[in-house]
Amino acid sequence: MKSSKIVITALASVGALTLVGGAHAQLVVQPPASSPVIVTPPAGTPPAPPVVVNPAPPVVTQQVPPPAAAPAPQHVVQAEQIEAKDVRADTIYANKIKAKQIHGMVHQTNEVKVDGRGEIEVPSLVASTIYANEIEAHTVTANNIYVREIERD
Repeated sequence: MKSSKIVITALASVGALTLVGGAHAQLVVQPPASSPVIVTPPAGTPPAPPVVVNPAPPVVTQQVPPPAAAPAPQHVVQAEQIEAKDVRADTIYANKIKAKQIHGMVHQTNEVKVDGRGEIEVPSLVASTIYANEIEAHTVTANNIYVREIERD
């Protein structure tokens, strides 16, 4: 009876240790390096074959942290006009932005001098920095947006 209490206590301890593990912790529980526990009934009871209780296999719990967000590409885009459904960057410099949604800190500025020429038409544009005379998009997202004029669609 006493040995079965030891086994139950050991299993309860394993369960408690499993619950204590942190979000980024790795918990490895291994049974002690001992032989199986043999339980024999006390003297005075009818003889019965001994009961052998083998330790449970080791419990291994591993928690993998979530993947980190992918960093924005480290390149600069310059264009006269950009048309896209979604435009994202760390910083945007533009003379005019036409968009339904604008997310980020907007700073009004006078004129942005753009060296880029030509048009860019893509479904989605992602860059570290964008310079454009005009951006037309459904959604414009940036940490900082320096723009002279905003027109909401």
